[in-house]
Amino acid sequence: MPISAEGTLRLWQLISPNLPVGAYSYSNGLEQVIETGDVRNEGDVAQWLDEVLSTGLARTDLPVLMRVQRAVAVGDIRTAMRWCRKLLAMRETSELRFADRSMGDALARLLEDLGVRMPEGTWPFAGAFGFAAAHWGMPIADAAAGFAWSWCESHVAAAIKLVPLGHTAGQRLMLGRTACVLAAVASAARIDDGQIGFGMPGLAIASARHETQYTRLFRS
Repeated sequence: MPISAEGTLRLWQLISPNLPVGAYSYSNGLEQVIETGDVRNEGDVAQWLDEVLSTGLARTDLPVLMRVQRAVAVGDIRTAMRWCRKLLAMRETSELRFADRSMGDALARLLEDLGVRMPEGTWPFAGAFGFAAAHWGMPIADAAAGFAWSWCESHVAAAIKLVPLGHTAGQRLMLGRTACVLAAVASAARIDDGQIGFGMPGLAIASARHETQYTRLFRS
C-alpha cells in the first residue's frame, strides 16, 4: 500500500536531522579513514558510503528493521526483541555498539515521551526505528528507505566537516546515493534470515582505531 500523508509526515519526523538521538555525534569509522588518508575527497566519500550501504546496512540494519517492523505490526514483541539482540551482537567494536545502543535508547525514550509505549529492553537504533514505523503504519520499504537516507545524510554531514567538503558537494553526494539506497532496500527485502550479517574488516578496524585516535570531532 502507498504511504499515507500522515505516514509521510511521521517518516519525515523520524529521519529529520533535528531528531534528538545524537546521530550527529558519531562517524562510525569515517573520521579514522579520513585521518589516515584512505578517504580524501568527494569521490572517495561516495565510494565509502556505497560500499557500507550495500555490504553493511543492506545485510544488517535494514533487514532487521524490516523484521522488527513486521513483528511489532502483529504484536509479536518477543520476536522483535530477539532481532534487536541479534543486531547488537553483530557490532564488531565497542564504539559501534555504544553508538547503536545510545541512539536506540534515545529514540525509545523520545517515543515514550510522544505517547508511544515501548516494551522494556535494549533497543538498537534500527530496532526502535522499526517499532516506530510499525506504530505509525508506514510501509516497510518506505521506512527502510528513510532509514538508509538518514544514515547517508548523517555521514555526509560528517564528511563535510572532516574532509572538508562544501555544502554543494554534500548535496551532490546525497543526490548520487539515490540508486544505492533503493538497491540496498531491495536487497534487504530479499535476504533470508540465515544470510543476515556481514564482514567488513576495514570498517571494524577503522572503528577500533578511532577509539584511540589522538584528536577527533566525533564520539568513540
